[in-house]
Amino acid sequence: MQLTASLSIVAVLFVGEDWPQWRGPNRDGLSRETGLVSAWPQAGPPLVWTARGLGTGYSTVTVSGARIFTLGASRDREFVIALDERTGKELWRARNGPRYQNNRGDGPRGAPTVDGDRLYALGGEGDLSSIDVASGKVLWHVNLLERFRAGNISWGISESPLVLEDRVLVNAGGRNASIVALDKNDGSVLWTSESDEAGYSSAVIATIRGVRQAVFFTGERALGVRVDDGSLLWSYRRVSNRTANIATPIVRGNHVFVSSDYGTGCALLEIDGGPTGMTSREVYFNRDMKNHHSSSVLVGDTLYGFSSSILTALDFATGEVLWRDRSVGKGSLVYADGHLYAFSEDGVVGLIEANPAEYREKGRFELPARSSLPSWSHPVISDGRLYLRDQDTLFAYSLAP
Repeated sequence: MQLTASLSIVAVLFVGEDWPQWRGPNRDGLSRETGLVSAWPQAGPPLVWTARGLGTGYSTVTVSGARIFTLGASRDREFVIALDERTGKELWRARNGPRYQNNRGDGPRGAPTVDGDRLYALGGEGDLSSIDVASGKVLWHVNLLERFRAGNISWGISESPLVLEDRVLVNAGGRNASIVALDKNDGSVLWTSESDEAGYSSAVIATIRGVRQAVFFTGERALGVRVDDGSLLWSYRRVSNRTANIATPIVRGNHVFVSSDYGTGCALLEIDGGPTGMTSREVYFNRDMKNHHSSSVLVGDTLYGFSSSILTALDFATGEVLWRDRSVGKGSLVYADGHLYAFSEDGVVGLIEANPAEYREKGRFELPARSSLPSWSHPVISDGRLYLRDQDTLFAYSLAP
């Protein structure tokens, strides 16, 4: 992880960091950056640059080593694209399989995962590539749907790969190969597990009760599998719907929070047991947090997230609603330096104080130009900038004082 620091002329310490994978350094939507501006003028923060030519798709950007990475579709192909963080100019693009097509919007959905000098990108048709970060050279490639005899899901493979020390974990969705681990150096299969249909969610890594595991939200349930061999540790089905399970699970200690929309709701699970066997106990289940295409963030003891179209603050331990507000409209959000950054699917951006007592907005603005499709790419904060993608265009705004 790259860390940068500089002292501004008003003596406020700004500390920035990379955002190398889906939902940030720890896949939790939380940035550790400090010294960011705490309120916006009416027009919003300064626009640093605008980059066009990313193509069609809902892929969110990742940032590492002064480079920005994303995926997009052009003509009949999907590409992985690298941009210069300072200027937004394209550095390279690499092919990554055929264009995914859908009546809710074509193109790739997941975000690339950067791991040292390589990145791993998964396209809408299940094409997984390992790519050299510096040159854009494809080091290996595999189509997960073909290799593991799986069918694509209704709105396209949307996962962002989970990359560990020596392996890549993905929810391929095949029979006896729903969750798979591939050697990150050559793409060879290390293990396969379960037979769930793939979900739209991306996994997280956690050590729960001393057992290192990957927590997935498949098309059928939330579950934990051992990282070393893929064996099933625990599972829970009530929070799943048969339409689209999308939100990323949130883990704190031995508790796991999972949510889905389409009228379903959220659950907090307590995971007990140890290396020889684990169980999941439902602490609560309610319909007060129904995450659709976005995930909640856990700040202190409070969950903030879009329950369908309503921004909601929820007590993590009890599931009690603390407040609700229509805010910027249905969207996604991340957290940094005491604030929530909300990005609506209609291109409205809001700065909201992360305050469990009340909704307090500190500024809002609208993207200067938009496509006709909803803005489903999630906001990213890295090195004092806010990145917002809307299909072909990426906007970079300054958050530094």
